[in-house]
Amino acid sequence: MKKVSASRLERKNYKWIYLFLTPSILVFLLFYLSPIITVITTSFTKWDGFNKPEFIGLQNYITMFHNEAFLLSLKNLLLWSLIAATLHVGFGILVAFVLFRKPFGWKFTRAVFMVPNVISAAAWALIYKFIFNNDMGVLNNIIRKVNPDFNVQWFYQSPYAFCAVTLTWLFYAVIVTLIVLNDLMAIPEELHEAAKVDGATGWKVITKIQLPLCRNAFGTAIICSVTARVAMYEQIALTTAGGPGDDTMNLPLILVKSISDMKYGYANANGVIMFILGLLILAIINKVFRMNENVY
Repeated sequence: MKKVSASRLERKNYKWIYLFLTPSILVFLLFYLSPIITVITTSFTKWDGFNKPEFIGLQNYITMFHNEAFLLSLKNLLLWSLIAATLHVGFGILVAFVLFRKPFGWKFTRAVFMVPNVISAAAWALIYKFIFNNDMGVLNNIIRKVNPDFNVQWFYQSPYAFCAVTLTWLFYAVIVTLIVLNDLMAIPEELHEAAKVDGATGWKVITKIQLPLCRNAFGTAIICSVTARVAMYEQIALTTAGGPGDDTMNLPLILVKSISDMKYGYANANGVIMFILGLLILAIINKVFRMNENVY
């Protein structure tokens, strides 16, 4: 019988892979690549959305980096990204490891933990607006039990607004939990059994087996969490609208305001910055967590 080389088999299989990828490639070209090219090209123009774009070079970017609100947005993004990559992702990982051990009531805890994430970000923003309300809010009324003179307008008073916005998403890390929990459940049982035979304790199993083998899950979780901060809009627009002053201003708010002011070229320049930030985050996390390398 004539033997077929491995490379020939691979080439044959690749043909089927390309065939099944064709619809996705077409969708990407039509609905993603074309708008991305349009955004990049028009970011160098003065454009009101109706008349023909007028090329102005780097003027939109120069104006942007001289805009104090934009610089504050970058500062806020940096702080929110650090919080997301540490506290937000850390909390999600902690919940995943607790659920993986299946303690008493773990199924109920999992259900309760996931319920808030079914509610939209806009709805949560409005809920928190009432929770943090100075007059009728639950939080301030509880604090007044101890300090009757306590009066804080959380979403409208500096520096509390930044913390209030952060709390609207900080502990809702179900995506992180699901990603990490999936990797924990995928670890071969033979590794845990071998660890027990070698006398490894619970903490050593976590640090020597589970944490290293969930490396890709951690990287994916950080990418999802940090990029969500880049695109965060509803939580701010429906609570502080970027205020007080520009304390909670971010890039999507500037983008939407620019569109409202018919400054499409400037808005697209802002979109390009967001796109570049997303690519940088992806590249850095891939490098740090070696996500292109096998964990087994």
